[in-house]
Amino acid sequence: MVTQETPEGVAEERPRAAVVRDALGVGVAVGLSGFAFGVTAAGAGISTLQACVLSLLVFTGASQFALVGALAAGGNPFTAAAGAFFLGTRNAFYGLRLSQLLALPRAVRPFAAHWVIDETTAVALAQPGRKTARLGFAVTGLSLYVLWNLTTLLGALGAEAIGDTRAWGLDAAGPAVFLALLAPMLKTSTERAVAALALVLGLGLLPVLPAGVPVLVAALAAPAVLWMKGRRS
Repeated sequence: MVTQETPEGVAEERPRAAVVRDALGVGVAVGLSGFAFGVTAAGAGISTLQACVLSLLVFTGASQFALVGALAAGGNPFTAAAGAFFLGTRNAFYGLRLSQLLALPRAVRPFAAHWVIDETTAVALAQPGRKTARLGFAVTGLSLYVLWNLTTLLGALGAEAIGDTRAWGLDAAGPAVFLALLAPMLKTSTERAVAALALVLGLGLLPVLPAGVPVLVAALAAPAVLWMKGRRS
C-alpha cells in the first residue's frame, strides 16, 4: 500500500495492485499496435528483420511510423530519418522530468532511458509518490516493450496474408494511439496553440513538400508560438 496525500491533507492508501493494473492496461493496449507497425513497415518495403531491429532499438512508435510512412511515400531516407529523429526528441525532455521523479541508481539509468516514451511518462507522472512512479514506469515499460516487439514481428510476418494495409487502415493505428495519448496532455493555451499550428503546417504542406519534410517544418511550431507569445508580453 502507498500513502497519497489528498488536497485536504487526508492520507489515502493506493494499492500497488492498482498501479500495476493501470500500467498493464496501457502497456497491453498500446503494445498491440506494434502489429500495425509491422504490417505498415512490410508494406513500405522494409524487411522483417529491419522492422524488428527498429522496434528493438528505436522503440518509439510515433517516430517509427513517421519513418516508414515517409519511406512508403517515396521520401528520401535521410529526410525520413530526420523527421523521425525530431519526433523522438520529445523523449529527451520527458527524461529530464523523470530523472528527478524516479531518481534511479546511476547503473540503471542507461537501460531505463530506452523506456522513456509517452506512455511510461504518462503513467509515472500520474502516481502519487516515487515508489509507485517507479513501479508504474517499470511495469508499463516492460509490458509495452515485450508486446510491441512481439506484435511487430507478427505484423511483419502476416503482412502478406493481410494484403493492402491501406485498405485496412492499419497504417493509421499508431498515429491515432499517439494522438489519443497526447490530446489530454494539452492543458494550457500555449500547448494547444503549438499543437494546432503544427497540425496546420504538417497537413498544409503535405501536398507540396517531399515526404518527411512536413514533419520537420511542423517542428517549428513550438518556437514560433513561443516567439509570438514573447512579443505580446
